Formats: sequence, C-alpha cells, structure tokens
Amino acid sequence: MTRSDDGGKRGLTPQILLRAYAAGIFPMADDADDPEIFWVQPEMRGVLPLDAFHIPKSLAKKVRQAPFDIRINTAFRQVIGACAETTTDRERTWINRTIRDLYCQLHGMGHAHSVEAWDDDQLVGGLYGVTLGRAFFGESMFSRKTDASKICLVHLVERLRERGFVLLDTQFTTEHLKRFGAIDVPHDEYEDMLADALAGEAEFD
Repeated sequence: MTRSDDGGKRGLTPQILLRAYAAGIFPMADDADDPEIFWVQPEMRGVLPLDAFHIPKSLAKKVRQAPFDIRINTAFRQVIGACAETTTDRERTWINRTIRDLYCQLHGMGHAHSVEAWDDDQLVGGLYGVTLGRAFFGESMFSRKTDASKICLVHLVERLRERGFVLLDTQFTTEHLKRFGAIDVPHDEYEDMLADALAGEAEFD
C-alpha cells in the first residue's frame, strides 16, 4: 500500500478513483480525522462469488418475513455517514471527510450506490459500494437493528445477479463475510476476474 502524495486534499478526483478501481486499487484513511489517504492493493483479495452466495437458514427466514423496507439510492450520504461513525465494536474508521465527499460525487455520477434498510422513517442499516463495468466494489456497511445490514447484503446480491454483474469485490474477508461464502483470491487471479468484469456493462439502477 502507498500513501497519497497530496495527502488526499488536492488533485484527487472521482475520475482518478474510477481508474484506481479499474487497476485493482482502492483508497483508505488511517482515521476519520486524518486528512490523508493511502492506496491499497491486497495480495489476497476478498471476493464474494455471486454463484456461491450462501444465506444462513435463520437469516433466510428473516428475509422472508421482510422486517424492513429495502430501498436503493434514496439516502446515500446518510449511509456513508453512518458507515463512518465509530461504535462500541468499531473504535476507529477508515472513512474520512475526503473519502465521504469523493464517494458522494461518484454517487452523483452513477458509479456509487447504497442499499438501505428502513424501519418506518428510520434508516436502520445499509451498505454502499462502487460500480464499474460488471463489478460491484463493496465498501462498508452498518447496522442499527439486528440483521439489517445482512438483509441489505442479501438484496444486493439478488440485484447484482438479476442485472448481469459478475464480480462482488469485498476487498478483504472477515468471519462475518465468510459465512456468506466470501473467499480470498490471489492478486493474479483477481486481476483476471476484474478484467472479465470490466469487459462488459451492467446497470445497477
């Protein structure tokens, strides 16, 4: 990983971000209050295969009960803001102001999207990511009610399958994501998967 020469404050544009994603690179910050960003290119990349997505039985039952109203792209700025908040389980966040502003610009360009869980008029969970070609690059998720973000993930995968996407990049794997079938793939293999995804087009909206 390499640190941005301009500290993330000058010269970094949404177009540069898209070129970075096309090259298999993504930005992070050390902390929400740190103005700098650094570029990350993991040797082992987290991927959630769309054709091998696994929904635990208890979650599948809850999805069928439809406890939340699932919406797409109605509160992107709120979702990324919630993902940037610190919690008792997450004392630090890699989403700083520069990243929030840039991804909101990507959203305005049609390249960043949110999946949201609403309980009446309350946003209780969600996730967001970047689309390019037939790839969805998952960035972050949050949950204020039990299983809200997991249900958003289920709806995300359904949407990606229906609309012709072939790659769901999770950047890294966690025990949480592995329950859904996430795997680590070597950099060379990921490059091939990315090239295939960028060779076609899919529409998220």
